[in-house]
Amino acid sequence: MNLRRRALALLAALCAVLAVNAAPASAANSAYVFAYFTESPNMNGANYGLHLAVSQDGLNWTPLNQNNPVVTPTAGTLGLRDPFVLRKQDGTFVILATDLNGTDFGQQNQYLHVWDSTDLTSFTGYRRIRMHNLATHTWAPTAFWDAARGQYGIVYSAHNGTTDVFMVNYTTDFRTVTANQVYFSPGFPVLDGDIVVDGPTFYLYYKNLSNGLLYGARSTTGAPNSYTTYTSGLRQGSAMEAPLLIKNNAGTGWWLWGDSFSPVNNDYYAWSSTNVGGNSWTALDQRAYTPPLNAKHGSIAGITTAEYNALVSRWGTPAWTRLKSSNFPDRYVRHADLAGRLDAYPFDPYQDQLWRMVPGLADSAGVSFESVNYPGRYLRHYNYEIRLDPGDNTAAFRADATFHRVAGLADSAWSSFRSHNFPDRYLRHSNYLLRVDPIGTATDRADATFRLTP
Repeated sequence: MNLRRRALALLAALCAVLAVNAAPASAANSAYVFAYFTESPNMNGANYGLHLAVSQDGLNWTPLNQNNPVVTPTAGTLGLRDPFVLRKQDGTFVILATDLNGTDFGQQNQYLHVWDSTDLTSFTGYRRIRMHNLATHTWAPTAFWDAARGQYGIVYSAHNGTTDVFMVNYTTDFRTVTANQVYFSPGFPVLDGDIVVDGPTFYLYYKNLSNGLLYGARSTTGAPNSYTTYTSGLRQGSAMEAPLLIKNNAGTGWWLWGDSFSPVNNDYYAWSSTNVGGNSWTALDQRAYTPPLNAKHGSIAGITTAEYNALVSRWGTPAWTRLKSSNFPDRYVRHADLAGRLDAYPFDPYQDQLWRMVPGLADSAGVSFESVNYPGRYLRHYNYEIRLDPGDNTAAFRADATFHRVAGLADSAWSSFRSHNFPDRYLRHSNYLLRVDPIGTATDRADATFRLTP
């Protein structure tokens, strides 16, 4: 009997160990988390701490903690870039990041920032790990589980004395690492690798520094120097880096994101594919996605419903909203010189596009738009033109500043805003200036349709 009890106890202990080390089922993921840092054209929005946003569809993102950092490094340069979130085999998370505070890319730094987290509502075990002794940088980490080795690979951008390559170190605990070795050096300089393991295939997406395009490579082993490039070059906009590959939670498709590199251009572009191995990427219309505000060079991981709810509960969602144009989806409603406008994002001051949508000043069933950076000023029409004026509490002002939200005139999933005191007129843009006008044509309807987004 004692032997039987010991055998049962041993079996129970073994099952517990296996349960801890089993990879979480991807089907359990129903939402997504995005980790990033922030910059804006004049660096008005620059912050080199860890920022998080969440999404339920993987395309439209809600910044957490009012788009402030949830944790900031306390050693090294005291700042980070290029944060990477990996769900480990035990179901918890590890966060890796470049140790660089700002844009001094000439710095030599051999370290990465590291945190542990159970569910991204708190961060523990902060440390820096030394990856090499080379006189170079350690940028843009990505990590993956190598089942054949029984270790995680940490891959990062470095210079080997001759050219820009990807290096790799292996680890089991993200505290001690093996000696660095070259992981990918295809004969031209490369930057910003992202690795995703899908079944028996390892996918590595990267930037070719010689031509500025993004490419995908693949391997059946994930071993160093085992990858073959299989895609054509990709780019949207004028410059691009930091490819970010993610499989959707439904398991039916893939997204590839690319950072525009320059904070004066659109921060992110995206592609989709139903077959990551097929060299067939389709650029997504910007109506389909909205990156986190001012986000730069991040990473995306799948999370469960419980983790999504915990993140929202812990960090909170923005107290402001933005209005994205339906027919010019790279442009947002903003004020500039106190005039209502539609301008291409990003811009500074970036706060010009942030609005508190409050109950209508003339009718609480409607809405009014109060400026975040000029509190007490509201969007109102005057001679049918939209401008930002201080509330004077007159009946005329309250009526001019009140709109009624209705289903989008060009897309019922979006929104349009009917004037309270001129109910035959709607908020719309014309030559990028905002007005209230009667709506008749398809162009008018598109001009008057907006997406409310954080």
